[in-house]
Formats: sequence, C-alpha cells, structure tokens
Amino acid sequence: MGRLRSPSVPCKGLVRCGLRRYIIWLIVAFGSHESWTATGGTVEGVCWAMIDRNLLREEPEKIREALNNRRSDFDLDRLIELDEKRRELLEVEQLRARRNQLSQQIGQIIRDGGDAEALKAEVAALKDQIATMEPELEQVEAEFEQMMLEIPNIPLAEVPVGESEEDNVVVKAWGEPRQFDFDALPHWEIGEKLGILDFEGAARIAGARFVTNIAAGATLERALINFMLDTHIRKHGYTEVFPPFLANATSLTGTANLPKFEDDLFKTLDGYYLIPTAEVPLTNMHQGEILAAADLPKHYCAYTACFRREAGAAGRESRGMIRLHQFHKVEMMKFVTPETAADELQKLIENAEAILEMLDLPYRRGALCTGDMGSQPRQTFDLEVWMPGMQIWTEISSCSQYGDYQARRCNTRYRPAPEAKPEFVHTMNGSGLATGRTVAAILENYQQPDGTVEVPEALRPYMGGMPVIVPPLP
Repeated sequence: MGRLRSPSVPCKGLVRCGLRRYIIWLIVAFGSHESWTATGGTVEGVCWAMIDRNLLREEPEKIREALNNRRSDFDLDRLIELDEKRRELLEVEQLRARRNQLSQQIGQIIRDGGDAEALKAEVAALKDQIATMEPELEQVEAEFEQMMLEIPNIPLAEVPVGESEEDNVVVKAWGEPRQFDFDALPHWEIGEKLGILDFEGAARIAGARFVTNIAAGATLERALINFMLDTHIRKHGYTEVFPPFLANATSLTGTANLPKFEDDLFKTLDGYYLIPTAEVPLTNMHQGEILAAADLPKHYCAYTACFRREAGAAGRESRGMIRLHQFHKVEMMKFVTPETAADELQKLIENAEAILEMLDLPYRRGALCTGDMGSQPRQTFDLEVWMPGMQIWTEISSCSQYGDYQARRCNTRYRPAPEAKPEFVHTMNGSGLATGRTVAAILENYQQPDGTVEVPEALRPYMGGMPVIVPPLP
C-alpha cells in the first residue's frame, strides 16, 4: 500500500495537534482504521502499526513471554480486549454501507413515484444505531492505537534474559585498564585544573548539567568529531549527513521516543523538539518511502548536538561530562534487509570499537539483558570505556537493532524485487562515539603525574600536532 494522503488533512503529523486528537481524526476521516491499515496504512508518510497485528491475534503468548522477559508492566490483556472490541464495532461499516444503499433506493423510488416511507424509517433507525456506535468505536480505536504506540519491541531469542544491568553479559574485552603510580583524578578535576572545562560558568549561562569547553578543551572535542566522521566516512563507508537539530512529533514517534519518553525531551513553543540523538533525523530520512533492494544497505553517519531533560541516576555519574542536558555525538545508522541485519549490526559495533582502539582506550562490550534493554530495540550491545579517575566502566556507545519496529512507525519499506510487494526494512544505530564522554575518557586515561594530559597519537593531526595539553600560563 502506498502513502495515503488526504487533501484536507487538518494537521501535519502530530505537531499541531495532540496524539489522541490526531488518531481520532484519522478514524473519522477514513471511517475505520481497519480499512486503511490492514497491511500498515499511512497518513503523511507515517504508519501506525508498531507490531504485526497478526502476531497479536495469532500468537499473543509469544508477545506475553517477551513482555515477561522484559519485566514490562504493559497490559497485553487490555490490548487484546480492545482489538476484539474494535473488530466487533466495525459492524458500523456494514451499517453505513446498508444506509447508503437504502438511500440510493429511496431516491430511485421517489423518482419513480413510489412509496419509500418504510425504507426511510429503516434509514432513520440505521442512522441512530450508527450514531450510537461511532463514538464508542472512536474511543476504542484511540485507546488501541495509543497502546500500540507504547507496546515494547520483541527481543531476539539470543538476548540474555535478566532483570537488571547485573544480568548483562560481557562478550568482549579489549585493552588493559590503566594503572597509575599516582592518584588518578576524575576528568572534571583534570579539566578544571587545566582550564579547559568550565562547569561553574556553564551553570551561570544555562544551569546545572552543562559544560563550556575552552581552548584545548574545545579543540579536543572538535578534533574528536572530525576524527570520528573521517574514520566512518573514509574507512567504514558511511555517508555523512548534517541534519536539523529540531524534529517534529511525527519523526519522534517514528523512532519511538514519543509518546512514551516525552518527559525526557526539550520542546519548543512551536511544537518542535530538540533531538535527543541523531538517530531521530537519520531514521526518518526515508519516512514514507519505498526503497529498491539494490539501494540497501544504506549507511549514514552524522554529528549533532543532543538534548535530553533526563539526567540519569544520582552518584558519581552526575558530575562531569557523563550526563549532561546538552552533549555531542557522532551517530551511525543503517537501513538494511532482514536477512543481513545480524551481520550489519556486527559491523556497526566493530566500527564503533575501531574508534576506541585507534584512541587506545580500554573497553568492553556487553550484551544487554531483556530487563535492562530499552523498550524500542530487539537487541542492544553497550560499549563501556574504563575511567581510571572515576574507577568505573562507563557507557560510551550503545548499538541496537530494531527489526521492523521503527520502519513500521516510519513506513519505510523496500521491494525485494522490482515487481515484489513492499516489505519493511530493518533499522539499527549506534554511537560512534559520544564525543563528550570520549573527552572525559581521554582526560582520565592519558593524565600525567604533572597534571598535563597526553594527546592520543591518532588525534594529533586534528589538533595541529599538539602532543600534550598543558595548563594555561599564569
């Protein structure tokens, strides 16, 4: 099914109206959701079938097992109940058809000079019955669609089953955590002593959980951005994108940031959102499109600033550059076919790891368990870098595959063959890397006993040959 457009769409996507109002408008405008989403219908390029409805109806226990493994409190029984009730209420379609048929008959009878009173009475009764059923159908449809937007993705069978991060599985380790013969400092103390990170000044400018990079601190983060982009473009074959840093609600719904995580987002007065990651614009680049199989896979990477209201848990990570409201990241994103997804995810992870290895930063790769994985991915691997000053492993990249979960929401499909029926692509993404956290990792891993910081060899060409970051002259 192609993109369904209406000449009288009252709002573009979800930007200028609430999600519930939008869903109800769809139902009223098209009579029945069933009539245009049987295979994943769309309006303005967007598809609202988050999981295959046949799976919900034919294999609900598979979904229930996935929810249990995720330790999710999603109310599957209510969703099934709504789906059954919705299909019952779709009798209104037959009633509308019967009413229209009788109306035509009445017109013909009157033109022929006959008596149509009995048929008029039946039409009046049908009108009353439809008027009674339509509001209930709209309410059921709206709640059903809202729940379909919120249902978590189904994890792959190989994802470890567990309750929390304690059940994640380390599957790879690279490099030896650095040991120093002096007391290692955390990066915020190093940066402040070198005069390259200013947290107090940023708090005066904006508030808590911001930082201002100064002098070599600014140069270091800019060097990392260019180094990462150059590596992914020239060595790993990605296409660079410089996207908008604002996105509409339709795009954020496509990536499943909305409606569930709206409280984590910064929203403008015009209804746009500051992007929490470049995943949002990159995943929506082919919203509503049908790609050719020959065009896949598509590999994109982008640098963006990222904005998040959620600041994470309290503790040592609440200090420094680990959890900020504004941070910077180079993101990798892929559109792939289902049969190549596993291999493409492995390559994406290795692309992120290559950056860490070129910077000689010790890291480990962990397979997230069902209870710790986000609700959108079907599989996630986190890369954690060793922070000798903080004495912890800190996430520096999260690499996930989503199956067709996001593609259904964005209605991004491909044709396996020129005349074949379109199928949903699979999507995946990962940080390559978070540059602020990489700055922090370099400061902690390359700190010297005299308070200076050695610049990794791979970055020196991007920093004008600078070998060491030293304090400013008094």
